[in-house]
Amino acid sequence: MPSALKLRTYYSAAELRGLAKRTRDNNQSRRLLSLAAVLDGMNRTDAARIGGMDRQTLRDWVHRFNEQGPDGLRDIHAGGVEPRLSAERLAELAAIVEAGPDREKDGVVRWRRVDLKRVVKERFGVDFCERYIGTLLKRLGFSHISPRPRHPAQNAEIIAAFKK
Repeated sequence: MPSALKLRTYYSAAELRGLAKRTRDNNQSRRLLSLAAVLDGMNRTDAARIGGMDRQTLRDWVHRFNEQGPDGLRDIHAGGVEPRLSAERLAELAAIVEAGPDREKDGVVRWRRVDLKRVVKERFGVDFCERYIGTLLKRLGFSHISPRPRHPAQNAEIIAAFKK
């Protein structure tokens, strides 16, 4: 039979209960209460049941408590997936949208999501779907505005003369 795992006694059972009372993390509180029960002499199965876990899980938390103390009983959350466009590239995309398309270079007179998808693919090498381009634009503070149509061959001088 394997030997029992020793729980280090940095803290007394009363101190662990005090820490469990003060913490705002419910999972850490449950784990601290289970460890306090172990220090009080309760068998591991019953102590694990107090924390809503099985004996093996309690053993794993004892290892973390022995290595890291009470802070080791907190959940470790992963950071998530790295964004495909960095903050600098998002700022560059915002500048591109703000400046508007160049008719000769981009071949369009106003930006659509499908056009911005192509620009992002060409410029940054990242392929987004059209819907996500709309989400990016919303996150950058842009809203959907349809401009008044303008013929590409209209002359501003003729329009100004007509208005007079």
